[in-house]
Amino acid sequence: MTEPRPDLTGVPAEVRAYIEALEAELARVRRPARMAASAGEDDLPTEAAPGPAEPPTTLAVITATAGGLIKRSFRHLYGRQSRGGMGVFDLDAPEADLPAFLVIADFNQNLIAVTSQGRAFPLTARQINEMPVRSRGQALSQWIPLQPGERLALLLVDQGSGYLTVATVRGQVRRFRYHYFGAALKPGTILCDIKEGGAPAAACWTPGDGELFIATRKGNAIRFAETQVPVRGCPGIRVDPDDAVVGVAPVRGDSRVFLLSADGKGTIRAMSGFSANKEPGSGGKVAMKTDRLVGAAAVAPGDDIFVISRLGKIIRFAADEVPEKEGVVQGVNCMALRSDETTALVVSR
Repeated sequence: MTEPRPDLTGVPAEVRAYIEALEAELARVRRPARMAASAGEDDLPTEAAPGPAEPPTTLAVITATAGGLIKRSFRHLYGRQSRGGMGVFDLDAPEADLPAFLVIADFNQNLIAVTSQGRAFPLTARQINEMPVRSRGQALSQWIPLQPGERLALLLVDQGSGYLTVATVRGQVRRFRYHYFGAALKPGTILCDIKEGGAPAAACWTPGDGELFIATRKGNAIRFAETQVPVRGCPGIRVDPDDAVVGVAPVRGDSRVFLLSADGKGTIRAMSGFSANKEPGSGGKVAMKTDRLVGAAAVAPGDDIFVISRLGKIIRFAADEVPEKEGVVQGVNCMALRSDETTALVVSR
């Protein structure tokens, strides 16, 4: 482009994001091959072909905002891109209530929604209307009566086996056996006392005899045996006043965890290079060089990673495109961003 870039101040955020996404893609296409030598191979987006389109499936991508907008679109509508792509526009949310949650669920699966007050509500995927990829969504209030000041804190699939581990912003962790949910879950059940550790911040399903990997926004993390968490919960990781828990994942000694930062960079940390603590409750150690970690999720070969941004763009790429590391790194480009940042991720097999 030879023309000077005009001032985009005052242009609607959605239009500005689209222009910037086009500019990023144009810059990527025009980038000379000689940059590979100077930038480092790991820092460049993978140019491999995305692969064949996914056949129609009943699996869906569910996106939601913290304020209570939600939508469901079939997973096969989201084509796999190369790592570092710009993604596609998804949930059309207002600026005051931006996309914050990503879930992959089958049509007949049950969901669990947990609010910032620690209240849990059952939900089914089929209750959510099937919609085009780019659409407004519908209000969660018809199923979840949020109180003034209350927001959605967690949204996950009811696995129906194992344990649900919930970590709060201040590092408190608690496990719940699977039979606590399903038909037994009464709407509004209190899962966490927010006076003890703050609002729920992250959750994952565990087998019961594995380990937990808990990560904070500043990139610190801890790993310990999940059986060390008592029935009433305990401190899982010591969190500084200016930090907060953002992710929890089930791991073992040979596991791999995908870590994503708000600037679109990600890495896969091998647990073989991240030693386990003897007990929970310590301050943890650096897992990724960032001060704005978005989340953490266990990954396996062949998995796909979905990432959503603040402006409602979603990218889907193969986890195998992200280099695995045993040490601390800043990560590689996973999503092209301009005037935007990532807000959530989910791994799909």
